[in-house]
Amino acid sequence: MELAKAVPSSNWSGRRVFLTGHTGFKGAWMTMLLNRLGATIAGYALAPPSEPNLFSVARTGELAKSRIADIRDAEILTTCLRDFSPDVVFHMAAQSLVRESYRAPVETFDVNVLGTVRVLEAVRQVPSIKAVVVLTSDKSYENRETLQPYRETDPMGGYDPYSASKGCAEIATAAYGRSFFQPGMGTVSIASVRAGNVVGGGDWAKDRLMADIARGLIAGEKIVIRRPDAIRPWQHVLEPLHGYLRVAENLLDNGPMPWEAWNFGPDAESEKPVETVARMACQLWGQPGALTLAPDPQAVHEATLLKLDSSKARKLLGWQPRWDFAATMRHTMEWYKNFSAGQDMRAFTLRQIDAYRNLEQAA
Repeated sequence: MELAKAVPSSNWSGRRVFLTGHTGFKGAWMTMLLNRLGATIAGYALAPPSEPNLFSVARTGELAKSRIADIRDAEILTTCLRDFSPDVVFHMAAQSLVRESYRAPVETFDVNVLGTVRVLEAVRQVPSIKAVVVLTSDKSYENRETLQPYRETDPMGGYDPYSASKGCAEIATAAYGRSFFQPGMGTVSIASVRAGNVVGGGDWAKDRLMADIARGLIAGEKIVIRRPDAIRPWQHVLEPLHGYLRVAENLLDNGPMPWEAWNFGPDAESEKPVETVARMACQLWGQPGALTLAPDPQAVHEATLLKLDSSKARKLLGWQPRWDFAATMRHTMEWYKNFSAGQDMRAFTLRQIDAYRNLEQAA
């Protein structure tokens, strides 16, 4: 495979993009990013999963044709896809929380595995679609918690229900890609993408680190950290989103193409323990004493160490992170500070998008 060219952002102008999960954290950021690039967007998702939420705070529903529905409802999903006739589909809808997967394992597998299958089956019924990008997770790998970063060719797995469901979703996506979306079988190209831990303003999900920290700081409460030693590859949400755009651009430019997977993770300097992240967040807020470490030996299992090898995306797509760990934390905490101050969060979020894209275009 030759080095793919970075497609100018103007190539998204007028593109019709169908986005599942547009009411979620990543989905709302992607909606604003695609709107900034001139795309015409249709969103399909359940109602926002938290209160507050970025979808409502930034009024992103005004930027897309929005349908509140379940991806497991095959009839409604297929009808919406047919009616919109998109060029590109980003499948982002998911049950995205490890701890929630212990509370609701059946729903987690149903949404993340069969929901993905229903999306791919619906894609088969819509001839306008040329590219499909399925989002899974870095947790889809069979994680042995070694220092060796995982590559796209490493086996899928998963200790907990969430991680296992994402591994299953990868296997299902590969099966559909090889069975129904090969070159010579039509015009659709499909890829799956796996990102490391993502942070950024507007994440309010329960039991997610930055969301818990932001809630505590805004409320003036103590912030309790249950797994301070866990190491994650931290990156701003705009990093993988631009990677997903590169993947879709590659499929559109060079397709039809066989299914393949892509990792998107930060540089090694952004692989930090949870305690480091929490302490920096509190310092940036001006409340360094707000943190309490309380490791819970009875807590459900979550991976302690997980790293990604993103060299494939760097070499073949020309993608690379633009914000280091310090910049990622600064931009994230600035978002929450402006939210707490009652600022217009759509305007502020768009300014952050513009700042990131200015760096990318200058590179």
